[in-house]
Amino acid sequence: MMTGALAQGGSGPIPDPFEISHVLDLCTGSGCLAILAAMAYPNAAVDAVDLSKEALEVAKLNVADYDMADRVRLLAGDLFSPVAGRRYDLIVTNPPYVAQAEVDAFPAEYRAEPVMAHLGGADGLDIVRRILAEAVDHLTPEGGLLCEIGTGRDILEEEYDLPFLWLDSEESEGEVFWLAAADLAEE
Repeated sequence: MMTGALAQGGSGPIPDPFEISHVLDLCTGSGCLAILAAMAYPNAAVDAVDLSKEALEVAKLNVADYDMADRVRLLAGDLFSPVAGRRYDLIVTNPPYVAQAEVDAFPAEYRAEPVMAHLGGADGLDIVRRILAEAVDHLTPEGGLLCEIGTGRDILEEEYDLPFLWLDSEESEGEVFWLAAADLAEE
């Protein structure tokens, strides 16, 4: 879902790949989006943040496998805390967005993964709300936020008076949104 949107840089709302010089990947997990961002935006330095040290160990291996260590910097911490004062042309994130009731009903194979990789609070959007509240302070004026949220579209549209641009694909509808920095600044 998110990978298709990243790969389309320069078409639609996402800026031209050659105009992107700084990318932030929040909740990087295994580092896949950070690596894809480094590939899609050849002039960009990518900061990839995760709270889980175990996830960052996996991301480190993946970054090395793709020979991206010179372009992708892995940082441990909670959302924006490791990048205080920094601004980015693009913030990408696939945060935990599964509601508590859904996590409680996970089949055994899903329970093998850390709960923090999935759980986004009672309605699944606690982390997304934090990102929406803080992203504007970390975006350049022409920058934007690309975020995957699962099935929380109706909740977000009810809570926020923002012009969410939903990027539908063959795989998903209403699960990935784009917001320009200017739109977040008005909130």
